[in-house]
Amino acid sequence: MNVYEKAHSVDKDTFVAQSASVIGDVQVGASSYIWYGCVLRGDVNSISIGSDTNIQDRSLVHVAKSNLLGKVHPTVIGYNVIVGHIVVLHGCTVEDEAFVGMKATFLERVVVWGGNPVKFLRKLKDEDIAFISQSAANYASLAQVHADQNAKPLDKIEFLKVFQKKVNEAPTFLQ
Repeated sequence: MNVYEKAHSVDKDTFVAQSASVIGDVQVGASSYIWYGCVLRGDVNSISIGSDTNIQDRSLVHVAKSNLLGKVHPTVIGYNVIVGHIVVLHGCTVEDEAFVGMKATFLERVVVWGGNPVKFLRKLKDEDIAFISQSAANYASLAQVHADQNAKPLDKIEFLKVFQKKVNEAPTFLQ
């Protein structure tokens, strides 16, 4: 949806669930995934999401027009980022390849590395990096399954369900 003459730009290879809302000045890079119930509201400032980034179910990404000092705070999310379920990101920056855990909340001027509250915990080990990369690949595959299902018309989905049920109920020698 456009707000204040601001329009979003979502790469054609990005999966946006049907129940997600992308509003205003929101840029989403290639092969990213915006899951069910997410709200990306770039109405009074901008949101930038890099490629290969995963925003999981019911997360909210918003912006700050300004704070008490009058500084503007867009929300910037890097590439290959995993944002867990029910996360709030508001006028902050999430660095490339970060992993934001479920129900985390990050407000204006925060730069996300890890922890809650945010603080530098440690350098990532090779197995941590491998886990994040594998998790991103898993979500990419899952998003494709969802995108394929969402592209089917409802009548075709219902027909396939009935057909599959009939096949499962048929005697073994007919299958």
